[in-house]
Amino acid sequence: MPTTWFITGTSSGFGRLLTESLLARGDRVAATLRRPEALDDLRAQYGERLWTARLDVTDTEQVRQVVADAFKELGTIDTVVNNAGYGVFAAVEEATDEQIRRVIDTNLLGSIHVIRAVLPQLRAQGRGHIVQVSTAGGQTTYPNFSYYHASKWGIEGFCETVAREIAPFGIGLTIVEPGATPTGFASALDTAPVMPEYENTPAGEVRRAIASGAFPLPNDPHRIARAIIDVVDSGATPLRVPLGSDTYDDVRASLVARLAEHDAHRDTAFSVVNRDSE
Repeated sequence: MPTTWFITGTSSGFGRLLTESLLARGDRVAATLRRPEALDDLRAQYGERLWTARLDVTDTEQVRQVVADAFKELGTIDTVVNNAGYGVFAAVEEATDEQIRRVIDTNLLGSIHVIRAVLPQLRAQGRGHIVQVSTAGGQTTYPNFSYYHASKWGIEGFCETVAREIAPFGIGLTIVEPGATPTGFASALDTAPVMPEYENTPAGEVRRAIASGAFPLPNDPHRIARAIIDVVDSGATPLRVPLGSDTYDDVRASLVARLAEHDAHRDTAFSVVNRDSE
């Protein structure tokens, strides 16, 4: 049975692939992006099944208005995909204040505002599924991505909390975590002038690996888009879904290391307990 999806950031990458796949199978898509004309080819092919709107997720009032318009014109929206994103590739001292604000405003605050805008509508429906596109970098880290990680770790913590709050309303929330994938995102990363002080550090090593093409991109973007659709179609609402061999391996290694460090400080943790409260 055809369903209706609301997707942000549909001009390229996973947003575009999801839109294409869903329209091809007969679903309706409310596609939002900064330049709606980028989807003119799909609109010509699929007509009214593709609803588009100009949206900059950093504009809170625009988010509210576009979400309200989408529900008003389409009636029911079954799945909301928070996909719009912005990346900064720079060592911690290299990024500008404007770059830092933009990555937080887009990936963290923008995603939060979309979720806040759709929740009243989904509650009124009594159902719905929110899909938050994160990354392996939402649970592990890589040099030169500190500000990107700040936004993704932040949105994952937010979503983990919200998932528990909205479950009683029949609304599910799933965080999907794609690994390194040739979607064009890497070439679109914002950069900053390189500081020579970081050349012989892990930041410099990763920078050289990416510049030389040695940084692996092991995942298939079409298969990731298909996997996201399959998760929604299954009717299940897992909290997190790793998508990519690198995501699985890197996140698992990070979790194991964090747990080992956590356990190493057990005695210290319990040493500060107020014995009078026991």
